[in-house]
Amino acid sequence: MKESINLKHWWGTYLGYIDKIVVVNNKSCVVTSAWFIKFFVYYFLNFITDNSDYEQFLKLLDFCWQAHCRQMIMIRSIFLFLDRTFVLQNSTILSIWDMGLDLFRANVISDKVVEVKTVDGLLRLIERERNGEAVNRQLLKSLLRMLSDLQIYKEAFEKKFLEATDRLYAAEGQQLMQERDVPEYLHHVDKRLNEETERLLHYLDQSTKKPLIACVEKQLIDQHLPQILNKGLDNMLQENRIGDLMLLYQLFTRVNHGQKDLCSMFAVYIKKAGRMIVINNENDPDKDKEMVQKLLDFKDKIDNIIDVCFGKSEKFVNAMKESFENFINQRQNKPAELIAKYVDSKLKAGNKEATEEELEHLLDKIMVLFRFIHGKDVFEAFYKKDLAKRLLMSKSASVDAEKSMLSKLKQECGAAFTSKLEGMFKDMDLSKDLSLALKPYMQNLDVAGLIDLTVNILTMGYWPTYTPMEVHLPPEMIRYQEIFKKFYLGKHSGRKLQWQPSLGHCVLKAQFPSANKELQVSLFQSLCLLLFNTGNVLTYEEILTATAIEESELKRTLQSLACGKPTLRVLSKKPKGRDIEDGDKFYFNEEFKHPLFRIRINQVQMKETPEENTSTTERVFHDRQYQVDAAIVRIMKTRKTLSHNLLISELFNQLKFPVKPTDLKKRIESLIDRDYMERDKDNPNNYHYVA
Repeated sequence: MKESINLKHWWGTYLGYIDKIVVVNNKSCVVTSAWFIKFFVYYFLNFITDNSDYEQFLKLLDFCWQAHCRQMIMIRSIFLFLDRTFVLQNSTILSIWDMGLDLFRANVISDKVVEVKTVDGLLRLIERERNGEAVNRQLLKSLLRMLSDLQIYKEAFEKKFLEATDRLYAAEGQQLMQERDVPEYLHHVDKRLNEETERLLHYLDQSTKKPLIACVEKQLIDQHLPQILNKGLDNMLQENRIGDLMLLYQLFTRVNHGQKDLCSMFAVYIKKAGRMIVINNENDPDKDKEMVQKLLDFKDKIDNIIDVCFGKSEKFVNAMKESFENFINQRQNKPAELIAKYVDSKLKAGNKEATEEELEHLLDKIMVLFRFIHGKDVFEAFYKKDLAKRLLMSKSASVDAEKSMLSKLKQECGAAFTSKLEGMFKDMDLSKDLSLALKPYMQNLDVAGLIDLTVNILTMGYWPTYTPMEVHLPPEMIRYQEIFKKFYLGKHSGRKLQWQPSLGHCVLKAQFPSANKELQVSLFQSLCLLLFNTGNVLTYEEILTATAIEESELKRTLQSLACGKPTLRVLSKKPKGRDIEDGDKFYFNEEFKHPLFRIRINQVQMKETPEENTSTTERVFHDRQYQVDAAIVRIMKTRKTLSHNLLISELFNQLKFPVKPTDLKKRIESLIDRDYMERDKDNPNNYHYVA
């Protein structure tokens, strides 16, 4: 063809009359107007002026669009060669298909009445579906695909659709936040998000996905973050609602600052709940005994929530650690003391609650709590005191467990922290070797008697301080003491031995009318029982005079022998009662019976008095003074000159235990008095190191 072809006229002709070709002036050309499109516009305008159903209008429009597409496909197929040669060689001319879209857009959709009714109809259908009705999704898909193909999807539909969505969920969010509890609200939000995602899959254009989901997240989640957290988080955490917390975390990760706000409120809850455990029991000693177990259970609960619900997020792990460290140190020293006592209860013989593997796991969990406390020296003081009792009284459940705990403490705090504890174990091992060497020594002396002597040698620097106590021992025991003293000093000259009868224990052979038994008792219990070899009746005063045991200790000792369980009463008391009073008489219990041959008669444990606790704590404070002095000197030696405020600040950073500024000031004054440092003559708030 030598002349250009009017493709628009060509398309218009073959839209209605594909088989009509008109030849004008010997030139092949297509001649028509877009009367076919005009006819549909006229039909639409008449249809939309009445009050017919908008859904019927959408169906008619879809019918027209589908017919148009079918005809365009046919025309494009017939003139495929033309479309691939002539059109491609002329960039200014549209393809047959694009020209058809352009004509449909210009003559149908661009009509304002048609466009408004089309978009409004689509929005009303979607609104009905959001309200729970079943609608024709195929119709929605076809018409939205039409808008997309005509390249008017965004300007004609998406903007209005997003505005309607925003209004809907803004109102819905406000209403439901007031009417529903938080878990129910969260499930509704999740349902809405799933519904919108489903719409994207079925009929909405994928370009709408990001703004649509963002709109739902903004109006249903982001706008209500504080309300959701304040209204429901504490209850969900308190009741351990794992599923709801998982959903909460998943929804909050969708919005900006969602995780951050959740993490902050999570930390607030931990501090509040932790303080309830640590501080609220301050005036109730019985509840204090349960503190550590409650803390362990609380820690397990929080760990499980972080692992299962919060995806093991590092932010939440750090928030948990900071929160535990915060509340557990609100009450100085007591948590450290109670953790030490809890470990003691688990490592004592007779604790059959757990296997070795479970005990090891429990010790690991206890070490996590131990990391949070600041007063680790308080823990060490009480732990050492209890460890000494377990070792000396042979009450340790497992040597392996003891050494495992020691290894954990060493790994956590360093060798200096556990040096004295390790020294205690070393003393016990040396004492065993010493006892083995003692036997042949005594055999060589040909010592007559029935006493099998075992002695533990304790280095005073390693073990707790024990108050010396003098008691009247039987001549046989005194003789064995002298033999051991000569034996030991022969090996280690220049050392001094100090006997501690309060730590001794014995195994006595007892003859009862029913049977012979072995009684495993303390040394004080032994001294009382041995008196009954010379008589069956003794008064309290006679026992006190004969043994010289301190009165409170003697009363506890006699109480364990005469007032304990009926099957363990080797003595009888008159008058009967649970307390020991002056003038009481004690009798050898000839009716004593017990199924076992070796019987352990435990000493009545006296509750730890406030004075004893205070004494232990004061020893810790006394040791802290040396650490504070060393830290001050170390800082001043490095800095040479420093102001008071900066020195206090650096001390707070270096010291690993809680300390008051007034206490630090006293130590500074002490070092000034001892000429380790001096005040500046012009400015008393500055200090100089004295070399």
